[in-house]
Amino acid sequence: MKAYELTAWLEEHYPAKAAEEWDNVGLLVGDDEKIISNIFLALDLTDEVLDEALEAGADMIITHHPMIFSGIKKINNHSFTGRRILSLIREDVVYYAMHTNYDVLGMAELSADYLKLQDCKVLSVTQEDQDGVQGFGRVGKLPEKMTLKSCAEFVKSTYGLKDVKVYGNLEQEVAIAAVCTGSGKSMISEAISAGADVYVTGDIDHHTGIDTVADGLNLIDAGHYGTEYIFMDAMKQELETAFPQLKVSCAKVKSPYTIL
Repeated sequence: MKAYELTAWLEEHYPAKAAEEWDNVGLLVGDDEKIISNIFLALDLTDEVLDEALEAGADMIITHHPMIFSGIKKINNHSFTGRRILSLIREDVVYYAMHTNYDVLGMAELSADYLKLQDCKVLSVTQEDQDGVQGFGRVGKLPEKMTLKSCAEFVKSTYGLKDVKVYGNLEQEVAIAAVCTGSGKSMISEAISAGADVYVTGDIDHHTGIDTVADGLNLIDAGHYGTEYIFMDAMKQELETAFPQLKVSCAKVKSPYTIL
């Protein structure tokens, strides 16, 4: 099949209009007339991921985070972004990104499913019309009431993580959880307004952590990568169902940092 047939399907299910204005999604590098048969999925297009994709024989790469965010005046080997673009062009690999449009239309519900949340509602609304409500994150009831410590262990287990950071009294009971994958500290006030006892997200800094606890909301920082690498397996299942003729593989699951 040709790349534009797949990108048309992606646009139908995760339209770019659902992305934030500052975002950069869609076909970022390559010729959409290219015939493709081998798709490689990753969270970020790092040098290691690009090498892995090329070794796998991929002719199209789809990532969650766009490698290109802002305008580029020069494409050369003097920057890591330039080198990656040159490699993609040299190897004739199509590159597509689906970021905040997927956050709204895919990741939000996916993360709620991972945490087995019940009676969910959208955490941060981006659109509301006759077709329903869309937005970032979800808030709902945990499978059962538990201590904050047990909830943190539950999050760590369900996401398959080695560690999480917890802000709050570990013995406090929690029943309502909010979740937003990636960097969700901008939605803390909405989690509080929604009545959440605990908020699961990533990229929580020191002052945000202690101030949020002072405002009555516990936090579980499961990491930016830790909450979003689930994109790969979920999209793999979707693509294999929709296009059984395609070979679909994922980057190795590997945290970008090491705790010593």
